Amino acid sequence: MVIDWLPSILIVVLLALGVIGALRRISLWRAGQPEKVNLIAGLMAMPGRYLNDLHHVVERDKYMSRTHVATAGGFVLSMVLVIAVYVFHVEQKIVAWLLLGALVLMLCGAFFVFKRRLNPPSRLSKGPWMRLPKSLITFALTFIVLTLPVAGVLPEGFGGVLLTLILSVGVIIGLGELIFGMGWGGPMKHAFAGALHLAFHRRPERFGGGRSTGLKPAPLGDESHGVAKPSDFKWNQLLGFDACVQCGKCEAMCPAFAAGQPLNPKKLIQDMVVGLAGGTDAKYAGSPYPGKEVGHAKGGANNIITAGLIEADTLWSCTTCRACVEECPMMIEHVDAIVDMRRFLTMEKGDTPNKGSEVLENIIATDNPNGYAPGSRTNWAADQNLPVIKEKKQADVLFWVSDGAFDMRSQRILRSFVKLMKAANVDVAILGDEERDSGDVARRLGDDATFQSLAKRNLATLSQYSFKKIVTTDPHAYHCLRNEYADFDTEGALKGVEVLHHTTFLNQLVQAGALKLDTFKGGKVTYHDPCYLGRYNGEYEAPRDLLRSLGIEVAEMERSRFRSRCCGGGGGAPITDIPGERRIADMRMEDVTATGAELVAVGCQQCTAMLEGVVEPRPEVKDIAEILAGQLIEEVH
Repeated sequence: MVIDWLPSILIVVLLALGVIGALRRISLWRAGQPEKVNLIAGLMAMPGRYLNDLHHVVERDKYMSRTHVATAGGFVLSMVLVIAVYVFHVEQKIVAWLLLGALVLMLCGAFFVFKRRLNPPSRLSKGPWMRLPKSLITFALTFIVLTLPVAGVLPEGFGGVLLTLILSVGVIIGLGELIFGMGWGGPMKHAFAGALHLAFHRRPERFGGGRSTGLKPAPLGDESHGVAKPSDFKWNQLLGFDACVQCGKCEAMCPAFAAGQPLNPKKLIQDMVVGLAGGTDAKYAGSPYPGKEVGHAKGGANNIITAGLIEADTLWSCTTCRACVEECPMMIEHVDAIVDMRRFLTMEKGDTPNKGSEVLENIIATDNPNGYAPGSRTNWAADQNLPVIKEKKQADVLFWVSDGAFDMRSQRILRSFVKLMKAANVDVAILGDEERDSGDVARRLGDDATFQSLAKRNLATLSQYSFKKIVTTDPHAYHCLRNEYADFDTEGALKGVEVLHHTTFLNQLVQAGALKLDTFKGGKVTYHDPCYLGRYNGEYEAPRDLLRSLGIEVAEMERSRFRSRCCGGGGGAPITDIPGERRIADMRMEDVTATGAELVAVGCQQCTAMLEGVVEPRPEVKDIAEILAGQLIEEVH
């Protein structure tokens, strides 16, 4: 009878509609700007990236990791076998039994998804996502009952016409959500977009245990700079936005969101989806931007983003700490998108809030953000007897002083580090007045033209001299020199040069026995991981090794290492100064005091300034170089 073929006909129709929806979705992504990818290599790499890199992040939540393996793995295997059995009519019972096994596996995972959704954490989006577990269960149960006769467990024609009709409805509900929804919109859209996002990721270096955190250079010869409209993004960035699973892990880690500033990384990505597809955010069912109601954002692929889709203050609230990127199981690059949009506001519109414009003008005029006279950059070192490399032409170590040279508090860190290098007899020199700002602040504020100019000028200076290592106490300058200058180093100024943070370098000296240190006899100590040292550059152990070398057992904060809470000082945030309900630095100091520590060790001048800005009483704040210098056993000659 025709009724016996009904499930198979529905499957074919839904698969065809799914293909049409997928092509439609691809056309939305292709509205973005061209970006070269290796089609075959990307698709070949995708399974490995899914099983290794993506699940490395998902594995942090054991419950969801195992649930996802069972649900997603069972679904993919089930779909392959459903097509074999019901579209190509493969009649071997072994195939039917394999299908039953895959469906049971998927059903187990679906029940755990259902359990999670009974009382979901606030970070999870609701709305259509609440029906997903029901659709998964419907799919699995429907095909289990359909397949039992095929496997010989039940007689052929079991249940008759009525059961066939009921099961056909189950096929429409289950398969409609899971296949039709992949291309036409709905929770399962993330599966289709996510798989391709892994294949054609804008930062393939992130996979296989790699790290890629340097911003991409803005092309300065174009008619416009930065991203004004969704269609200005690269096509695979738009693809990445569509991969969002709305799990809210980025939201839970975002310091600006926690501080009540108008930023929620999850909402921002979903607004980007609204922008690429057109429409409004009326159907968004997650947490809004703090202080902002849902339902007022609207946009389209060719509409200006900040003219109705996202408010500029949302973009300026970001500290670029990469906590959102680190937590995202779909490996979406939130920070890249935010800085791309900032570039339009800064370079095209000249619309950088509060002190932003003044700081950028200072950098252009004086090569430092605060507008100090360039000739005063070495005043701090007047009594340090530090060689200037212009005079000696070469050294083992070039000490990149950074803009701490103009700040009295930071100068104490610089002097402590110099004291340690002298004690270890390091052959060191500084650039002196030839050193310019690294460009970090300009780049994070969206002024890539100024950053590129500074990078090229600094590289031209560096190319004149010979040195083996560059060491700096500033993680932001360290990141620029190590990860972002290479795009402009046409002369090979940094070729073969090792760029190190001072904690890494000091740890090498300690491990080599070049520094003799006394045991620390102070109180309990905790350590704050700077974002640009930890998440950006993966250095978590050297600072802790140094503290351990003093006999200190670090009292770890709940949010430490890759989950460290930002101090609030990155991304130009103190300059743009977007109001919130709380200060990020105050929240971080609460993390510190929760450990019972009397001293918080840091490895960043900016972190020191932000944490010391917290109203006393509070624990003491010291750079690790200061702590080590205080324990240095100086030999008497």
